[in-house]
Amino acid sequence: MATLYATPANDEPAWWFVVSADHIFLTHDGEVPFGPLNELAFPDLAQYQVIEIGEIRERTCYLVMADYMDEQFKGGDFAPLRQLLKPDDMEIFKMAGRARQFSDFLNTHRFCGRCGTRMQSVEWELAMHCHQCHHRCYPRVSPCIIVAITKGEQLLLAQGKRHKAGLYSILAGFVEAGENLEQALEREVYEEAGIRVKNIQYHMSQPWSFPHSLMMGFTAEWESGNLHIDPHELVTGDWFPINDLPQIPPQGTIARTLIDIAIKR
Repeated sequence: MATLYATPANDEPAWWFVVSADHIFLTHDGEVPFGPLNELAFPDLAQYQVIEIGEIRERTCYLVMADYMDEQFKGGDFAPLRQLLKPDDMEIFKMAGRARQFSDFLNTHRFCGRCGTRMQSVEWELAMHCHQCHHRCYPRVSPCIIVAITKGEQLLLAQGKRHKAGLYSILAGFVEAGENLEQALEREVYEEAGIRVKNIQYHMSQPWSFPHSLMMGFTAEWESGNLHIDPHELVTGDWFPINDLPQIPPQGTIARTLIDIAIKR
C-alpha cells in the first residue's frame, strides 16, 4: 500500500528513493540516501510529490518524484537503477524498482485514457481516478515468462538486442491475452528459438521494473526441433556446454538463479 501524498518530518530517519525518469539518485558511495531530511543535502520537498511506498528494516521508504536530472539534490548523482542490483541487498533493489514503477505510473496517467479529463489521485490507495467518467487506473504489472532450457549437458543462451555486448541470458517474453504461463512459454520459445520443450517446471517469480514486469521463472528441457534464432528479437544464440558458459547475468537476477538451477539438475 502506498500513501499519496506524504509529509515526512524533518527529523525522521528514512530511506529516500528520488526518481527522475529511469534514473535514481544515489550518494557518492552508490547507495540510496538514508537519514533525516535535516541531515541530507536535499531541496525543500514541499515542491515535489512525496509518496510513502513501504518500509525497509522498520524505516519508512519515500518516493520523491524529481525533475529530469534535478540538480537541486546534492551529495550524489542520478544513476541507472541497475547499479543497485547487489546480491547481498536485493531488498533495496526491489524497493527502488517499486519507486520507479510508481513514478512511471503517475507520470503517464495524468489524463484519463477514456475521456481525456485530468485525473486525480486517490488518497487511500495508489490509483488515479477520473471524476468525469469514473475510470480508475492502477500501476501496470506485465506478466512475463523466463526459462532456462537444457539439452543434455548444454544450456540454451541468447544475446538480446538490449543486452550489453558479450552478455548472454535465457529466453523470456510477455504473456499475451488469453494465455496461461505454460502456453506463453511454449509460444515464446518456438518463436525465438524454433524448438519445442518438455518437462516445464515453475520455480519462482521476481518483480523486474524495466519498466513494469513480473518475471515468472521456469526450467524446461529440449524436446524437438533445430535451433533457429529469431533475428528480430535476438542478436545471436546457441547451445553452450554447462561447464563452459559465456558471460551470464549476475547473481541476484532471476535469470542467473534459473541458470544455476538448470545446470545442477
